[in-house]
Amino acid sequence: MLWLRSLIHYLTMAVFSASIGAIFGLTYGMATAIGLLSCSVLYHLVNLGRLHRWVEDSRVDNVPSGILLWQEVFDRVYNQVRLQSKIKERLTNTLDRFTNASEALPDGVVILDEHDRIEWCNRSAAQHMAINRVSDVWQVISNIVRHPSLREYLRSQDFAHPLILHTHRPQEQVLSVQLVPFDSSRKLLLSRDITQLDRVQTVHRDFVANVSHELRTPLTVVGGFIETMIDMPDTDPETRGQHLQLMYDQTQRMQRLVDDLLTLSRLESGQQMREEEVDVPQLMRLLAAEAEGLSQGRHIVTIGQLDSIRLIGNHDELHSAFGNLVSNAIRYTPNGGEITLSWNLSFEHGLFSVKDSGIGISPEHLPRLTERFYRVDRGRSRSTGGTGLGLAIVKHIIQRHQAQLLVQSKSGEGSVFSVKFPPQRLINN
Repeated sequence: MLWLRSLIHYLTMAVFSASIGAIFGLTYGMATAIGLLSCSVLYHLVNLGRLHRWVEDSRVDNVPSGILLWQEVFDRVYNQVRLQSKIKERLTNTLDRFTNASEALPDGVVILDEHDRIEWCNRSAAQHMAINRVSDVWQVISNIVRHPSLREYLRSQDFAHPLILHTHRPQEQVLSVQLVPFDSSRKLLLSRDITQLDRVQTVHRDFVANVSHELRTPLTVVGGFIETMIDMPDTDPETRGQHLQLMYDQTQRMQRLVDDLLTLSRLESGQQMREEEVDVPQLMRLLAAEAEGLSQGRHIVTIGQLDSIRLIGNHDELHSAFGNLVSNAIRYTPNGGEITLSWNLSFEHGLFSVKDSGIGISPEHLPRLTERFYRVDRGRSRSTGGTGLGLAIVKHIIQRHQAQLLVQSKSGEGSVFSVKFPPQRLINN
């Protein structure tokens, strides 16, 4: 060790100096002075060795003891070591909190260097852009997210406006990404998943377009007949009657559309629902009678399993929701088909079902059935008198009852529409 080698060196020099003094006849005082100096050097070397061992020791509190100047040295060094240890601990805690907060963010954060290479990213960014947080570090971000618009966005260094990306990896989603200056050479790339917002905006655009289209057709028909009757006041009574009947049918269609729009608006406004005890078996018999009236003998309407379970909810809203499901079954079931209504207890849940032997629905249409104005077959839907809002109304009503809409269907094999109510809304007789 360095201190031991220094100690041996100084001891050798002290012995050598004393020997030289004896040879050359140095006085006793000078020899004593040399001896004291050697002892002093030895003392300091011992303390330096202790200081060296302590500094290399990982135990901070294992501070050596000394006297006079060396005790003050040990105390000051000890205080500095403790201060540095506390500062390091605070910095470590701050860094941990920052890292934890970054990991908890729903938005993605990517730190890029001056060459657009990934230095660090949080969990959300890794999910948004399919970044491997181990192997993709120090890779250029545009090599990971291969999108021409992103490469151009990074090149332009446009910090003022976000970029909308449609990605398909790891899944189809819409991202809003934006560059933010970080320091002189680094920058942040922030990402936000706006897939749901984009879908809502698409639905709103489609809604406005569909409402305009749905109203334009009957208005065009009514306006055309009115113009014809004005230009031809002497039209024979039979033709005039046909025109008036068509005008009435179109105005009724507009009236149904407006009524459904008002119903949707009321349901979406969040007004508190007036709850009561609903006699579901009695409601089922009413729905069956209404179905027979709507079918006019073209279908076989039956009530299957009917348990004597009552429900806590709003009678008028449930009547509207169940009635929409029943009328849809009749509209999309060919003549001679069967429609079966049932109400039963299934695994402690109340289950209302409408089963038909109709044309069925292809799997790709099932997720979008409850969208406003979404039609599987637009021509057939309009010919049967539907407004395209029935299932959207059903969705909002069952949500207000904490229920769930279940659909089982295959093209050409009929459909089963079910509403499953939670146990807390059931009343067993």
